[in-house]
Amino acid sequence: MEKFQISGGHKLNGSVKISGAKNAALPVIMATLLAEGTSHLSNVPQLNDVSTSFDLLCCLGAGVESLDENEYKVDASMLASFQAHYDLVKTMRASILVLGPLLARLGKADVSLPG
Repeated sequence: MEKFQISGGHKLNGSVKISGAKNAALPVIMATLLAEGTSHLSNVPQLNDVSTSFDLLCCLGAGVESLDENEYKVDASMLASFQAHYDLVKTMRASILVLGPLLARLGKADVSLPG
């Protein structure tokens, strides 16, 4: 097992930036549909599935604004649709995560899945 051995009598200090994780970010992104107002997300990783998730939110009527490289504002106050388009959901398995928030918020949901 690898280990660090620190000697010398000096205290360690500093900081390490931990990047966001896709498997944590995607459920949070979809959960913004539950809010009837604006949600602020930070430490969002820059990945294709994340970008597709934001595109999906836009197609449902949510407003998505990039504030910084890893920060976004999502306004789900004006949801216009309960249908997730197949062209978007076919590109990622995590698109199923939109079902729960849509059902809870609008009372119905339609996610076109292959097969």
